[in-house]
Amino acid sequence: MYTTNTKINNQLSLWLIVMFWIISIMIIVGGLTRLTDSGLSITKWQLFSGILPPLNQSDWLLYFDLYKEIPEFKLQNYNMTIDEFKIIFWWEWVHRFLGRLIGIGFLLPLIYFSFKLKFIKLLNLYLIFILICFQGFIGWYMVSSGLVNRIDVSHFRLSIHLLIAFFILSLILWNYLKIKKINNNNNKINSLIPLIFLILIFTQIVLGAFVSGMDAGKIYNSWPFMGNTYFPNDNNFLNLFKLSAFSDPSLVQFIHRNLAYLIFLFYVIMFYKIYKNKLFDLYNSINILGFFIFLQIILGIFTILYGAQIYIASMHQISSIFLVSSSVYFYYLNTSTN
Repeated sequence: MYTTNTKINNQLSLWLIVMFWIISIMIIVGGLTRLTDSGLSITKWQLFSGILPPLNQSDWLLYFDLYKEIPEFKLQNYNMTIDEFKIIFWWEWVHRFLGRLIGIGFLLPLIYFSFKLKFIKLLNLYLIFILICFQGFIGWYMVSSGLVNRIDVSHFRLSIHLLIAFFILSLILWNYLKIKKINNNNNKINSLIPLIFLILIFTQIVLGAFVSGMDAGKIYNSWPFMGNTYFPNDNNFLNLFKLSAFSDPSLVQFIHRNLAYLIFLFYVIMFYKIYKNKLFDLYNSINILGFFIFLQIILGIFTILYGAQIYIASMHQISSIFLVSSSVYFYYLNTSTN
């Protein structure tokens, strides 16, 4: 793709797969930061000075005093001790540290490869780096929404932050597959079908962020019904067709559940089409995709049943990384050429 030099291609692919896993860890830590309500523990954006954590008691007291100024402390955590504050602080600090690590870990090798290859050949990787920088801005934009007039970040901004993270992850995986020259020229389905499926998956990621951002997983902890009915009985069906539905926890959970059923149905159709037409080269990818869809649905059900308990909810998010990756891989196989 970038060069016929095998050594350079191997270096590129190794770098990208390492970045893929670091960003995956970043997504996991970000999810745990949200689940532990740690995202607002650092109230200042310190691009360089924030690299080092508090090194003494006076530093800890300074950060704690800043935290005491925001609504989350005043309205929700007013009894918090400094030792309890340190727990949520470390989650957010690690999350931000990983963000800096990703930025440096992407930029320095990119500069190195720019000397080895022509800039134009690396243009798509520079676009990924710009997206990584933009993600840092969106992260602070998200945090700032929770520093005044509310005790949580905006679930809309949270969804943008998560969606961009998965875009970055997907683009890195896509470039890795191109460098490794993984192709499927014989057995394909119409590329529009896996593209629609991938769009559904990303839409579900957004809705999952809404559920997480509004703690909507902590209500209606039953399945397959929401309480005693299929549709939440605290709502009106017509409210589904209003924009306000995306700020209503019970409706967001309802939509999230039903989109999962739609995704599963769409998968069954793809599976049937591939096996009916004996597209042997797609068997492995569609089977892997099916495994992660099934796993994600099962974990989603348990997340609901256990009231978004942190370990199960985190596993649900980890599984989403594999689901998105397998969906990108499946789409790639149906578009790749020599």
